[in-house]
Amino acid sequence: MTDRIETLWREIYGTDYPERFEELRALLDERSAQVDYAPEETDWYQTGVVYSMYVDLFADDFDGLVERLEYLDELGVTIVWLLPVLESPMVDQGFDVSDFTSIRDELGGNEAFLEFVDAAHDRGIKVVFDVPINHTSDQHPWFQNARQSEDAEYRDYYIWNDDTEKYQDARLLLKGVSDSNWTYNEPTDDYYFHRFYDIQPDLNYRNPDVLIDMLRILTRWRVAGVDGFRMDAAPFLWKREGTDCENLPETHAILKLFRAAFEYVADGTVMIAEANQEPADVIDYFGDGDECHVAYNFPVMPKFFLALAENDPTRLTDELAALETLDVPDDAQWFTFLRVHDELTLEFVSPDERQLLNDHYLEDERWSFRDGEGISGRLYNLLEEDPDRVRLAYSMLFAVEGTPIIYYGDEIGMENDRGFYEEMNETLGYGDSRYLHRGPFDEARKTSAVTGEDDDAHAIWSGLREMIDVRTNNPVLFRQTPTYSAENGVFVSTRVHDDRTATIYNNVTPESRTVDGVELDGYEYVWDLSDR
Repeated sequence: MTDRIETLWREIYGTDYPERFEELRALLDERSAQVDYAPEETDWYQTGVVYSMYVDLFADDFDGLVERLEYLDELGVTIVWLLPVLESPMVDQGFDVSDFTSIRDELGGNEAFLEFVDAAHDRGIKVVFDVPINHTSDQHPWFQNARQSEDAEYRDYYIWNDDTEKYQDARLLLKGVSDSNWTYNEPTDDYYFHRFYDIQPDLNYRNPDVLIDMLRILTRWRVAGVDGFRMDAAPFLWKREGTDCENLPETHAILKLFRAAFEYVADGTVMIAEANQEPADVIDYFGDGDECHVAYNFPVMPKFFLALAENDPTRLTDELAALETLDVPDDAQWFTFLRVHDELTLEFVSPDERQLLNDHYLEDERWSFRDGEGISGRLYNLLEEDPDRVRLAYSMLFAVEGTPIIYYGDEIGMENDRGFYEEMNETLGYGDSRYLHRGPFDEARKTSAVTGEDDDAHAIWSGLREMIDVRTNNPVLFRQTPTYSAENGVFVSTRVHDDRTATIYNNVTPESRTVDGVELDGYEYVWDLSDR
């Protein structure tokens, strides 16, 4: 395995830094000796159900999250995806990290976090958390040092230029919010590069010390018991003049080196690529089964909403058919989703699809994100507060290949939180519509959903819980790639595994439909599981 790591190192840095490679080798040997456990299973990311949350908004802190594990267990969750929990000034809700080695004090710090990890593992729940590997906060000690002098110790951890002319082909990722990828630094009279907000300077992976320090951080958390890492902003690691600075070969080599390092230190560690890219580019993050284990299925997500907007699943089945032509390694997996903490992204749909989705779902201009390239909002609000359509959307999600994600609160039909949105935008000094769907967990609605006091919330909760239970207890629903069809407004997914057949019928129209002799009311779904 060390030969593999050395080969990848040379792909990135050539033979220029032999002493740095020896430092990396020593680090990985040290970490490997610290691991005293072996994974009981290594395919958990392919068989489970993911629940994503901000810890503070869902449970206040990690002590509170330990208490919420029973609720998640009852729902059927097997993987918890923690949105940013590392130390941060919280300008970008934790994606601006100021200390990669510390859990935020208000969440309980490192000790409370480790107690939570143990409690989750006791229930058979895996723990994944976010690490923005492309950038830091401008409050990180590295950057605070780097910005003071051209001779600063950490100067080369970041990217600097005398003007803003470099990397002009790099697109603006926050169009309508940020108008440049460069920000002026007064102490050194020059500019630093950032792909996101100006408070998130990009790291310079051309400096091997950056890669070593990032691996030092990641393997430290793996030794502590974290099962997997969501590699936030993965496509942007390497920059080269004359390119768009996305998906470059060196970026893939870095991620492959990370994977090889994890396999050397603690086999079973899962890497998740946060790569909102065109399908042909997303697939590259699996490598040949030697890069990331998981990628988010951004291409399919908007097609669910198109199917419901048009009462026609054809665009969805066309997208799924296109994905079937891509070569996905056997041990790779899609994470599929309806909503997450980010917007309903419309970057890579066609112009007519973008217009259709905005016309149908943009109920309020305040929901718009990135000048029409995204729509913010809770699933319940986007689907016009209709529990039947919410459950149908989840049935469609479970019908496609991949591991499904539930975004906190969507399982009880939580609504947009305009008060939280206004409070955060005033506090931060800029408009970000995503705070509409990032508000505190509605405890009262949860209680009503579980007890049945709120008909809509209970209908969503109980319907989703049943889907999870059926999926968990029937491997045919996750062990086999489905075949799909669009028949008279019904999205049909069929799987065959061993001696079991599973067909899921989803009527995306408001009218009754009959397919294969199965009668469906408007917006109804039917799961048909049988022995062959």
